[in-house]
Amino acid sequence: MPIPLPVERRWTFPELPDSLAVARLRRELRLPEALCRLLVARGHGDPESAKVFLRPHVGHLHQPALFAGMGDAVARIRRAINHGETILAHGDYDVDGICATAIFVRALTMLGARVAPFVPHRLQDGYDLGDAGIRAAQEVGATLIVTGDCGIVAHEAVDRARAAGIDVVITDHHTPGPDLPRAAAVVNPNRPDCPYPDKGLCGAAIAWKTCLALAEEQGLPQERLQALLDLVAIATVVDLAPLRGENRTLVRWGLRVLAQTPNPGLRALLQATGLAQRSTINAGDVGFVLGPRINAVGRMGEALNGVQLLLTSDPDEAERIALGLEADNRERKAVDSQTLREALLLLDKYEAEPWGVVLAREGWHPGVIGIVASRVVERIHRPTVMIALDGTNEAKGSARSVPGFHLFEAMRECREHLTRFGGHKHAAGCSILPDQVGGFRAAFNARARAALTDELLVPEVRIDVELGLDEATQELVRLLRHAGPFGMGNPTPTFVVRGVHLEGTPRVVGQGHLKLALASGGQALDAIGFGMGDRIASLPEGPLDVAFRVEENTWNGRTTVQAKLVDLRPATR
Repeated sequence: MPIPLPVERRWTFPELPDSLAVARLRRELRLPEALCRLLVARGHGDPESAKVFLRPHVGHLHQPALFAGMGDAVARIRRAINHGETILAHGDYDVDGICATAIFVRALTMLGARVAPFVPHRLQDGYDLGDAGIRAAQEVGATLIVTGDCGIVAHEAVDRARAAGIDVVITDHHTPGPDLPRAAAVVNPNRPDCPYPDKGLCGAAIAWKTCLALAEEQGLPQERLQALLDLVAIATVVDLAPLRGENRTLVRWGLRVLAQTPNPGLRALLQATGLAQRSTINAGDVGFVLGPRINAVGRMGEALNGVQLLLTSDPDEAERIALGLEADNRERKAVDSQTLREALLLLDKYEAEPWGVVLAREGWHPGVIGIVASRVVERIHRPTVMIALDGTNEAKGSARSVPGFHLFEAMRECREHLTRFGGHKHAAGCSILPDQVGGFRAAFNARARAALTDELLVPEVRIDVELGLDEATQELVRLLRHAGPFGMGNPTPTFVVRGVHLEGTPRVVGQGHLKLALASGGQALDAIGFGMGDRIASLPEGPLDVAFRVEENTWNGRTTVQAKLVDLRPATR
């Protein structure tokens, strides 16, 4: 393969935390020194800042009135409610759009609106507000479309809706074009003229904020809408919105709602996935268990089924749909695996090592190419576009990136080869004619070569804090939960221990996992490296530096702390 697999990773270290700030946190907050070092390293060295970070509250959220266009959006929706107009809640077919649609339907119904849901079919209708959405509005007699997670570049569709006597209120988070659509209102924190402080909200969070602004004006208690934070949390995590600022607060509180959710559809999904027995649900459970199942219905079938799951009040219907999502997810996994095998074979055909990869093939399912693009990026650490060709018709593409490469800007630079594109820094989608794939491949590679460096093509292990083995305690694991939820923008802390030795004999367990024990200064810590079993033959002799995360491991009724390996290498000092 001309594209070498990354075999080494680049370790980066922060500046040593201010020892005086660490001591002050430890003294005033009475926290373990290791946690205080982490807080200082992540910019929370002031005790008040650390308190807010460790205990975020919905009362700290920004007022929705700060959004540009929010006043116009609230006025138009309120008018629709007051005049008995039918509203079409129009989302996208992914988790964010499905959750945004459900939030609008549930919240606007609370406020007395007559509202119908709609999300496009991925294969039949394509992405964004378009003719299918306008037809759906006409079929239900809607005179207002409110979008969630889409619409920011749907200029022509908005004009067609207006010509048909249908107003559009757009709520979206994707990058706007140079001009905004001529809608009744456009709510998007990434509008150039929008003063809203937090630009990283997902579409469902903006939908919730819009409903919150309307509820405040209508006198509906805010607590009623807080019951919908489970949907906001799911969408935020699955859409890889950065878990900083408001997003982290929304997810923290949303996960609490999710564990006790009153939503019959979510309860059925928790039951079907085995999460219902958990006392707490974390962001990883959402990202790797719940999210893929909701996403699968939009990838493999009719996304409106996912909306119906989140809207139904009938437990039997909820169970039926949840089991259907399980079946869709199994099918999606099988298609994923086959597509990945075919994509890796195409990589072999590159004659020279590229900086940006574009893979295209007929027969690929447009619903899985985004997932597979992520898998390819994990292997080769280069921005990757997967294109599902469809004979001579317009093809669909999905792209994923690496740190240091802005996908939406790259698409903009290559737009002469594309019929449509959209997205953001980390993920993007496009439409392209088959005869333009070769030109796009060359242009995308040139853009990647100009933007990336050799260093950025090496995966990074970002160390947060150096730790002693004696500091890896159950108390630290318990208190670290307050620094979560962890995910994009607030990654699970990665610690490093230096100069440790292996105790006993390393072995491979389970499906290729590396099991070993670390020892230093009379202390020992069990460690496991998931999927790292092939490294057992090349473990360095002598002392090691080990990058890891701390977690609890329960076995035979006994709970201990273990290190979850990230990387290891010969000791550097």
